[in-house]
Amino acid sequence: MAEPRPRVHQILATLGYGDAIGNEVLGIARALRRAGFDSEIIVETADPRLEHLTVDYRDMVDEIGPEDLLIHHFSIGSRASRVAFALPCRMMLIYHNITPPEYFVGVHRALVRQCYHGRRELLPYRTRCELALGDSEYNRRELEDAGFPRTAVLPVVPDFSHLDVAPDTRIYDAYDDEWTNVLFVGRLIPNKRPDNLIRFVHAYRALYNRRTRLILAGSYGGFEKYLAQLHRLVADLGAEEIHILGQVTNEQLTALYDVADLFLCASEHEGFCVPLMEAFYKRIPVMAYAAAAVPETMDGAGVLYDTTDPRQVAAIVHATLDSAARSDDIVAGQDAVLARLLARDFPKLVLDFVAQAFEAPRMPPPAVEPDFWRQFALANELDVIRQTRPAAFRALPPDPRDATLARLDHRL
Repeated sequence: MAEPRPRVHQILATLGYGDAIGNEVLGIARALRRAGFDSEIIVETADPRLEHLTVDYRDMVDEIGPEDLLIHHFSIGSRASRVAFALPCRMMLIYHNITPPEYFVGVHRALVRQCYHGRRELLPYRTRCELALGDSEYNRRELEDAGFPRTAVLPVVPDFSHLDVAPDTRIYDAYDDEWTNVLFVGRLIPNKRPDNLIRFVHAYRALYNRRTRLILAGSYGGFEKYLAQLHRLVADLGAEEIHILGQVTNEQLTALYDVADLFLCASEHEGFCVPLMEAFYKRIPVMAYAAAAVPETMDGAGVLYDTTDPRQVAAIVHATLDSAARSDDIVAGQDAVLARLLARDFPKLVLDFVAQAFEAPRMPPPAVEPDFWRQFALANELDVIRQTRPAAFRALPPDPRDATLARLDHRL
């Protein structure tokens, strides 16, 4: 009787709707299942729209055997990550990079902690993974610098089907006019520097074209304090025509790309930056700050700039938009880069790396504390109590660390 085929599962902290990691996870799942693997997406949390595609990490602990392969998407510290480390299976790590925690100080206390611990938690995986992949060369180099012995690149090959939907005509009604539309798509968080985008467009309006608006499309959930700082900046500058839309639907996003004249990115830390490729796909000239993985993602196309001086950036924007011929040349270069990217056979790359992980020398069993699984069981019991009898926690004394962190956050 033939031995059962090893299973290949994926695990990650959270499966988000419409984000780059979530889309890659779904693409990998399709490739694995088409190749005949039994494969689940294992998560700690998931967007409600995607929960039906996932299983809870606590329910899979006893289902993963030593001959199985776990593809661990590492992007932040989490319980799911720590449990994944302790399981007896083979592991292939895909590193999506972790934003340096200092970007979130004074803005999102929990995320400071998660990013800090995430960067620390990455290091023990050096002796845990049969293979470690970065989803860009920038991320692969970070793995190599951290001491991972076997690294490679699983390139992001975005799926653009979410942009092939009928556009929301209300966006056209609002923005399809004689004005110049400068667009950025991405979460409204500090490392993406929407504050600099506001300064740049404010300078461009003052120096070159008053009939210009900046449109920021992306979630700010959990970052309401930072959103308030952005509104304060707009008021202090006396900036006008700054449109902060929050998270948008695929139909709205498609329409925003349709009405955009320029995609402007000021992000200081990106592991890849999928919206750059979305703008390439929608044939919009792209200008981006040359930091982290952005130059690699742009691959010689678009316009890179290396200054944060608003007047200088405004001048580059003007040079980009003032000549239709120059804009056409920029888009033609972007078309060539996109064609190279889409020519890659993503499912084949995934399956080749899965084969390498199975063929690689087996790493030693993970070193975990003797009482790890006892603590895991106790944590699960506490979670059940927290959900079913929350009043039980009111009898506990306050954690003094909460007061210390609150004072620190207030000072920052």
